[in-house]
Amino acid sequence: MTQKQWTEVDDFVVELLTPSDRVLDAALADSDAGGLPPINVAPNQGKFLEILAASHQAKRILEIGTLGGYSTIWLARALPNDGRLVTLELETHHAEVARKNIERAGFSSLVEVRVGPAVQTLESLVAASAEPFDFVFIDADKEGYPKYLELALALSRSGTLIVADNVVRDGEVIDPSSADERVRGVRSFLALAASDDRLEGTVVQTVGSKGYDGFGIFLVK
Repeated sequence: MTQKQWTEVDDFVVELLTPSDRVLDAALADSDAGGLPPINVAPNQGKFLEILAASHQAKRILEIGTLGGYSTIWLARALPNDGRLVTLELETHHAEVARKNIERAGFSSLVEVRVGPAVQTLESLVAASAEPFDFVFIDADKEGYPKYLELALALSRSGTLIVADNVVRDGEVIDPSSADERVRGVRSFLALAASDDRLEGTVVQTVGSKGYDGFGIFLVK
């Protein structure tokens, strides 16, 4: 198996099951025009997130890592009309691009983009006794994943689903001697999840246009 074949299979699946979407295509185009890094989830992964959130009947979604709002739009599509999505972004410029993309998608009334260091924003939500979230998607700096998990749990309830992207790192996650801080962050995140009696979950490896990686999926008991 090669990257070329993985990408071709992704292209086949996307064309068959998630055909071109004007709103999502425009979000990607504007993100690219704005100079944002092309690290958003693939279309089939976005659909996967939407299906997970919808099947979980999520009314309150927390996203850590907005970028240009591409995954935000996928998740917002799973919300009911009275739902709420809070998404956290460090970079002001990224947040500006995301807000425009979210507005064009028709979700401005459902989605709140908060700008600043995610840990600080999460801590402020905890301090304010924010209503628990039903679904949490973590896709930000990997070094921060352990702290993000800790704070996400403080904002969760029994039954909350927590999904974390990029936890396999081209297979480097199995290397305990890795000097890559992103790998070390993911390893710490997984170790923390494994040792927390409140969680049960697994990691699903993925291959495709985004390379070799995986999702961590955890249910709060």
